Amino acid sequence: MLEKSAVPAIDRADVILKLLAASHVPVRTTELAQQCGLAKSTLYLLLDSLEQRRWIEKSGGGYIIGVGLYVLGAAYVRHDGLQNAFRIAAADYVSEHNEVIQLATLQGNEVVYLAREDARRPVRLVSDIGTRLPAHACALGKILLAQLSDDEVRRVLPDTLVSITERTLTKPAELLRDLADVRKSGLGRDLEEVAAGLNCFAVYVGETSMGRPIAVSSSIPIDRIDKRREKAIVQSLVKVAAQIAARVGARR
Repeated sequence: MLEKSAVPAIDRADVILKLLAASHVPVRTTELAQQCGLAKSTLYLLLDSLEQRRWIEKSGGGYIIGVGLYVLGAAYVRHDGLQNAFRIAAADYVSEHNEVIQLATLQGNEVVYLAREDARRPVRLVSDIGTRLPAHACALGKILLAQLSDDEVRRVLPDTLVSITERTLTKPAELLRDLADVRKSGLGRDLEEVAAGLNCFAVYVGETSMGRPIAVSSSIPIDRIDKRREKAIVQSLVKVAAQIAARVGARR
């Protein structure tokens, strides 16, 4: 539903864009009208304006997010030099380990994926650029939350910690104990807490000049990981984090 604001037109456009972004298929105008609670005449004017700017595009009888919005969004990582810094460091990591590596930031109680360098083999991931995950459930979220105090974490967390798999930590007390361990080790882990059969390891990069806390992670199927390989992966992630921090001048 539409929220009231001092600038209703922006709020209406925001609702439309979020609905399109959350859908994997084109969204028809009838569905948009129902979800947004807008009169069709108002909706059509908004859709026409957004389409002119290529923030949305027509597809398959409905609308999808447009290339114009993608170009604007890409500027988010360009301002900090994050994209180039990540790609340079990530290429070496993938070359050495042939595993995926990801870059993300914390927004409220969610992790937002900013970049990813894929391995040269199939992977089972949910980390497309722009994807959000509950911070309490994933390794990246834990390492980023660990930079906050317990009181700050409590303020950030939602009232209910959703369960993604049966291993997801859903009790705040359990999560805070886990974060205490993360602060000591400097390593965030999720052990099949986001996807069954997948372990993930994350290391903090730092806070960029734009004030963005960022971290890197690698997600690896459990049948390709043992203690020895885990140690090598973590050491390489620490190296990648240091390289990115140096290139973008992140405070650690």
